[in-house]
Amino acid sequence: MSTAIHSHVFLGEGHDKNERRTWAVIVLCAVMMVAEIVGGLLFGSIALVADGLHMSTHAGALLLAALAYRYARRHADDPRFSFGTGKFGDLAGFSSAIVLLMIAILIGYEAVARLIAPVPISFNEAIPIAALGLIVNIVSALLLSGGDHDHGHSYDHSHSNDHSHSHEHAHGTAHRDNNMRAAVVHVLADAVVSVLVIAGLLLGRTFGWLFMDPLAGLVGAAVIASWSYGLIRDTGAILLDMNPDRGMAERVRATIERDGDRLEDLHLWRLGPGHLGAILSVVTTKPRDAGHYRRLLRHFRNLSHVTVEVQQI
Repeated sequence: MSTAIHSHVFLGEGHDKNERRTWAVIVLCAVMMVAEIVGGLLFGSIALVADGLHMSTHAGALLLAALAYRYARRHADDPRFSFGTGKFGDLAGFSSAIVLLMIAILIGYEAVARLIAPVPISFNEAIPIAALGLIVNIVSALLLSGGDHDHGHSYDHSHSNDHSHSHEHAHGTAHRDNNMRAAVVHVLADAVVSVLVIAGLLLGRTFGWLFMDPLAGLVGAAVIASWSYGLIRDTGAILLDMNPDRGMAERVRATIERDGDRLEDLHLWRLGPGHLGAILSVVTTKPRDAGHYRRLLRHFRNLSHVTVEVQQI
């Protein structure tokens, strides 16, 4: 077994930058929320107050993301976390996705209720508010842009000095920051709903089609539910330590077995954005130690924590 002392900090490469971006959007949403609620109370606009309260749900979701970044960073070296705090973002993303799914269900319920029993709509008041909400979401998305896809490569502390192999990186979702992804999904979901609501309101005002507003709400609820399901599925898989890259697992097996040895057991899981852990049990007839197999795996740059057990027969 390898007993070398090494780091257990498995945060994404863009962790600090994504944390700052999230706080910036929280400030924007909070200012907008206060402005809408105060303005609505001053001008007697219930719709404006309602939109301000709606904005608070997004500020709350983004606050969850920001606090997850902060906690993961502050406790990155805490020995109580056996494999670091890299999964805090996935936990926050999972929680945020459940909240998003609940919002979708509420929007869908309200839309169906309004299809069954239509209510009068103040078009001239509602359309500018929806447009204002869309502008805030576009600005928020721009502030968060680039944070959802972490293409930077994470270098393993024990692997970075080997240049004898072509470097291989995990494919798929290995680098994805699901905490930032959840924040972006909240903003985009609201933007999509704003666009649909504006379209529904314009059609309703122009042609008197009151059913278009709740119909737009139903379509928006379906879109949000679909996005939240994808987020729940992906983050849930990480929290349950599912194999994040089957192709990489097969390439690890081929690397270990290419010289006649046998890979008896392999566990591959995600530790954080851009960081994978691996536990290998190798059966060999040759006098080889764990260091030999660690050297073979050096070109897998996402393998940040490798434990090797060698059984000689």
